[in-house]
Amino acid sequence: MRVISGSARRLLLKTLPGNETRPTTDKIKETLFNMINFDLPGSVFLDLFAGSGAIGIEALSRGASAAVFIDNNIKAAAVIRENLEHTGLAAASEVLTAEAVSGLRRLEAGKKHFDIVFMDPPYDLGLEDTALRYLKNSGIISADTIIIIEMSRDTDTEHISELGYIIDKIKTYKTNKHIFIRRKE
Repeated sequence: MRVISGSARRLLLKTLPGNETRPTTDKIKETLFNMINFDLPGSVFLDLFAGSGAIGIEALSRGASAAVFIDNNIKAAAVIRENLEHTGLAAASEVLTAEAVSGLRRLEAGKKHFDIVFMDPPYDLGLEDTALRYLKNSGIISADTIIIIEMSRDTDTEHISELGYIIDKIKTYKTNKHIFIRRKE
């Protein structure tokens, strides 16, 4: 896995061995970042369920001003820190080893605000719904915040509006999809 574009272009990233994480392929990552390219410069990016940190690192490499990474796996957090050091992007980032909602609470207590939130939780466990319920009334996002969720292709998204969000678009791939949403005001 590598950084595709920007200041850290072509640098290889470490991943956790085994199947503890599911890295987003370069092709899907390229498509995703082409879709948000104009929103990235100067943005503050949250990589939730961060795994290796590849998505947040790509955002920083392409011009995000800061990124926060949250993952509850201690080994994953260590890999993220190594990747940030390797790419020279550590100064613009923060890594939290925490369960998603716990990490979100810490960020809210620190008065953080995000322009883009990307979450790639383990598929089909409903973890994205738990995070969305918390974010709905949180000060860390606004109606302008872009929230992107990576999920299995078969995951139903009908309930997203019931959680208080508007679906802007869905990009479907061979085995998964990205859903782009924002909070209803």
